[in-house]
Amino acid sequence: MNAPFKSPDADAPLWDLSDLYASREDARIAADLEAARAAVAEMGGLEGELVAARGEPAELSARLDRAIALYEQASDALGGIAAYAFLAASTARDDAAAQGFEADVREKITAVATPTVWLTLEINRLEEAEIEAALAAHAGVARWRPWLRRVRAQKPHELSPELETYLAERMPISAQWPRLFDETLAALKVGKEGLTLAEALNRLSDPKPARRKAAAEGLTEALKGEARTLALVLNTVAAEKALEDRKRGFARPADGRHLANEVDGEAVDAMAEAVAQAYPRLSHRYYALKAKVLGKPALDHWDRNAPLETKAPRTFDWGQGREVVLDSFAALGPEFADRARGFFDRPWIDARARPGKQSGAYAHPVTANRHPYVFLNWMGERRDVLTLAHELGHGVHQTLAADQGTLLADTPLTLAETASIFAEGLTFDRLLTEASPAERRGLLAGKIEDGLNTVVRQIAFHRFETRFHDERASGELSVERIGRIWLEEMGASLGPAVTLNEGYDVWWAYVSHFVHSPFYVYAYAFGDLLTAALMETRRADPEGFTPLYRDLLAAGGTRTYVEALKPFGLNPRDPAFWLIGTKRLERLVDEFESVV
Repeated sequence: MNAPFKSPDADAPLWDLSDLYASREDARIAADLEAARAAVAEMGGLEGELVAARGEPAELSARLDRAIALYEQASDALGGIAAYAFLAASTARDDAAAQGFEADVREKITAVATPTVWLTLEINRLEEAEIEAALAAHAGVARWRPWLRRVRAQKPHELSPELETYLAERMPISAQWPRLFDETLAALKVGKEGLTLAEALNRLSDPKPARRKAAAEGLTEALKGEARTLALVLNTVAAEKALEDRKRGFARPADGRHLANEVDGEAVDAMAEAVAQAYPRLSHRYYALKAKVLGKPALDHWDRNAPLETKAPRTFDWGQGREVVLDSFAALGPEFADRARGFFDRPWIDARARPGKQSGAYAHPVTANRHPYVFLNWMGERRDVLTLAHELGHGVHQTLAADQGTLLADTPLTLAETASIFAEGLTFDRLLTEASPAERRGLLAGKIEDGLNTVVRQIAFHRFETRFHDERASGELSVERIGRIWLEEMGASLGPAVTLNEGYDVWWAYVSHFVHSPFYVYAYAFGDLLTAALMETRRADPEGFTPLYRDLLAAGGTRTYVEALKPFGLNPRDPAFWLIGTKRLERLVDEFESVV
């Protein structure tokens, strides 16, 4: 949650997308589409040739290498166009032309990319021994092993070529539902001041209770006005997903995400259960302490991220935020700070809040042969400094992994949040070190709340999402039923010290991950708990940790999370592994209790 809303910092930068394309009319867009078509056409000439060479390891090796390289080449060309359309649209959700261009680009890209469907299907017609022989025939081809591992994992869930082609062609049409969701939220006007969604959420951490309450009640009314539309979107996205899941043979709604993340569903279930069992020791206990500090028998839900002091908290201008984050990155070594500094020195960050810009923050990797971009809404508070560190952590990770190439740099969600959460943790440690005794309690509270929002809240989101999809299998859920599930899961996670005031039952409606990326949210908790274990390892040997950590990030998606953690002596398949993170958060609550 961000800080109280104030006038945007005029020094916060705007990005320049001309490294991609100068405008929607840039001739390079058509040229890159044509280059992608040419690569796809050449690749299409190899259709059937992989299976035809299955008894000739050397020939199969050469054909595999060429087909996958052409696939990556086409992905690079199309990825730049898609990124440009998305990045430009995300700062102009109120611009019909920008939204229309993004939709048009999706359709054009799909038309070019759909003929590549044959590649993974044909690879999966080969036997394991045939692929291994091909990889052994030429050393250079073995670099594709991690990508092939992910392709082979999908084999039991693949459909016929006709159905796979149909699903690929339908994708831009299905994407109109998330578009409707985004445009609806971007058009929200909250309260008498007409706040945007981002501004209203920021105000929930205002020092003045009356302003928090007004923002919360205004947001409730705004969401209620759009709840039926947003519920229709959520129901439709879930129904489409369920239909495809049934065709692919996934037993549970989250199984497709688990497969893409290369993680066992049982491991995710165990993690979620471990966090839920820790609710009383973490969130329930902390919010009771916070209510005591604020002199209230219980917190209203809009007090959850309220500052402990009524005076305005410390603010940071853009230059100060930049300095804090770069100094924090330098704690890992000069290379990390230098890579982060590149984002500031070049126009790769869009941080200035403004009308029409969507809420939230992200780091977009584009493709491995292009640099990433960072997006956030800077309001100048401590939370924004940590958000900046978080997204730059992603950005640095993406630049380190770029040498792997686009197909291999792509990191499963089980590891994708590692660098971002680690960078955020380093930045918080720096802020805490520099804090005065009067500031320390507030900073400690903020860190605990960040942890609760990342671990406890995201697991509550995951449990809500799981229940919603399970019930959706029997028919469409009403706004009221969705709200009831939401209240039950949020209430369980927050505990008796937080009152879920009237109207909170509709607050599920602004969580974009439910629509854009079903079952994404558990990755935040997964990443936070995994990163907590890494931070504990670093405490024991900071100098020895850095090169191992760099190798982990630079590996991109070439390693599973189990393989990536092995050099650190960590085993995420051990149930005790997840307790490292929950106990680390519990220690922070202990420390907070000692100063209240």
